[in-house]
Amino acid sequence: MLLVFALKQRRPCCFPRGVGDLSQRALDGYRSVCGVVAFELLLGWSQATELVAMSRPSSAGGGSGGLGAGKAGGSKHGGSGGAAAAAAAAAAAAAAAAAAAAGVSASVAGSGSAVTAAAVALPTAALPGQSAELTALFECPVCFDYVLPPILQCQAGHLVCNQCRQKLSCCPTCRGPLTPSIRNLAMEKVASTLPFPCKYASAGCLLSLHHSEKPEHEEVCEFRPYTCPCPGASCKWQGSLEAVMPHLMHAHKSITTLQGEDIVFLATDINLPGAVDWVMMQSCFGHHFMLVLEKQEKYEGHQQFFAIVLLIGTRKQAENFAYRLELNGNRRRLTWEATPRSIHDGVAAAIMNSDCLVFDTSIAHLFADNGNLGINVTISMC
Repeated sequence: MLLVFALKQRRPCCFPRGVGDLSQRALDGYRSVCGVVAFELLLGWSQATELVAMSRPSSAGGGSGGLGAGKAGGSKHGGSGGAAAAAAAAAAAAAAAAAAAAGVSASVAGSGSAVTAAAVALPTAALPGQSAELTALFECPVCFDYVLPPILQCQAGHLVCNQCRQKLSCCPTCRGPLTPSIRNLAMEKVASTLPFPCKYASAGCLLSLHHSEKPEHEEVCEFRPYTCPCPGASCKWQGSLEAVMPHLMHAHKSITTLQGEDIVFLATDINLPGAVDWVMMQSCFGHHFMLVLEKQEKYEGHQQFFAIVLLIGTRKQAENFAYRLELNGNRRRLTWEATPRSIHDGVAAAIMNSDCLVFDTSIAHLFADNGNLGINVTISMC
C-alpha cells in the first residue's frame, strides 16, 4: 500500500508562499489586518504545507520505490522485501499522524498509484492542546475575563472586553485611542469555534461553553458566589452555598430557627415606624428556608408589607418545593402560594415585581393581635 499526501501547488493569493518569504513589514501588516489569532493560524497553514511537502515520496529509487515497498525480493533501490516495507510503513504512519495533527487530509492508494488532491484545512481550535492557548489570547488585559463578540480593537490591534471598554479612554496595552471603533471579524470567527470556560471555573465549575451560551449559564451557575441573604445592605459577605448557613449562625445569631414543615412566623411590633424587616429560619425536608417579612414604602406615603420564603439552595432545588403563607383571624383568611425563590435571586426582585404576599397596613391590622402578626407557613414538596 502506498500512502501519499498531496497539497494543491497553487496556493490562494491571500496567503504568503512561505513564512521565510515575508519581510518584517509584511509580517506587521498581516498582524495588523488579521489580528494575532488569524496570523497564528496563517503560520500554522504554512507549517502544515512544509510538513506535507517533506512527507511526499521521491520519484527516485526506481521500481516501485518511494514510500511504498517493492515486490518481495524486488529491485535493489525499490526496497527489499518485508523489512523495507515495514520501515516505509512506519515512516508513512508517522507522517500521517503529523499531517493529521496539522489539519491535512490524507488519502490511500494502491501500490504504484498516486492520488492527487487532498483537502487542506487551517488548524482549528478543536485540536488537542490548542484550545487553551487560543482561548488565552481572548483574555481582557483589564479584568482578565474573555473578550467575546462583538469584538472591537484599538488601531494597533489590541483587544479589550466591551464592559471595560466603556470605562476606558485609551487602550490599556498601547495607550492609543480606542476610537474610532474597529470591528475584528477574524477574531470573532475564531471565537465562534472555541469553548470558553465559565467565569466561575476557579470555584469549581468545569463547563466550557460557546460564547453565546456563556452569559446565560453564568447567571444560574451553581458555583457563582452567594451573598448574605439577610435583608438590608449592611452585610457584605460572599461565599459558597455550603458556607451560607455557617455564616448565618455566626454572624446573625439573632435569627431564630424552627423545625418542621408547618410553623407560625410571629412578627412583633409591626407598628414600628419606617422600614422594618423580620427574619426567621425554617428547617424541613433536609433543607433550610428563610422567611422574610418586610415593611417599606414601595410607593410614597403608602406603607406595605411583603412576605416571601427563600430556599438556602439553588434555583433548581427550589423548583422541588412549594410554600403557603396564610393570615388567619376574625373569620378572615388571606393566602399566598408559590414556589420559593433561591437566595441567589434575593428578596429585592420579588418585592419589585410583587411576586410575594403583599398587603398594606390596614390589612395587617385586621389580622394583628396587640401589634403582633402571626403568619402560618407551610412548606411542601412538589
